[in-house]
Amino acid sequence: MPPPDQDWLDALELRPVSAQGLGQQVLRTDASGMPLEWIDYREAVRLHCLDQVAYAFGSPLYTLHGGTNARSGQQTRISISSMLATLGSSGNPGTLRADYVPPLNNETLFRRDACLCMYCGGRFPQAMLSRDHVRPFSQGGRDTWNNVVTACRRCNNAKASCTPEQAGMQLLAVPFTPTYAEYIYLKGRRVLADQMEYLLAHFPRKSPLHARLQRFLQ
Repeated sequence: MPPPDQDWLDALELRPVSAQGLGQQVLRTDASGMPLEWIDYREAVRLHCLDQVAYAFGSPLYTLHGGTNARSGQQTRISISSMLATLGSSGNPGTLRADYVPPLNNETLFRRDACLCMYCGGRFPQAMLSRDHVRPFSQGGRDTWNNVVTACRRCNNAKASCTPEQAGMQLLAVPFTPTYAEYIYLKGRRVLADQMEYLLAHFPRKSPLHARLQRFLQ
């Protein structure tokens, strides 16, 4: 079957089977269950139509209804779940490369630190947070996961171009580089409970995210 085109997708009738909207992302894994990426419903439909889905699991999100099959007389129906595993070798760079480091940006950094200022411990909306370099550039610091933490703007301004020790400020948690599975979580939008539970099972046992997520969800 050729890949579904835009018109074919637009002609499908969408019938949600959960409270989640059409924008809810689907977690794609490889056949062994290693998390790979977030995809939208259109990509999920393409994978189903190309017979690239090894199995689907998790909570049902929506069902798409198309035309009637001329031979069977049955209407085309594709059910999309919150997670699906695809055939083929793993495309997980965390598995393929031992030196893999996820790209650093503020959105994933703030989520790594659960939107908590790593100096005063307060929780803030992202618009009030900033990226702080534990060892400043002026003292040889680098813009890497292991040298950056989330800080509210007040604490970042107070720390200025000093180390925490020089500024008389206590760093509440040691920064760390997330694994690929952790990074997948950090990139997610509106991560569902079953998706989060699945990703948590792939975090390192001693990952700081376990404790931070518990605090964030309280």
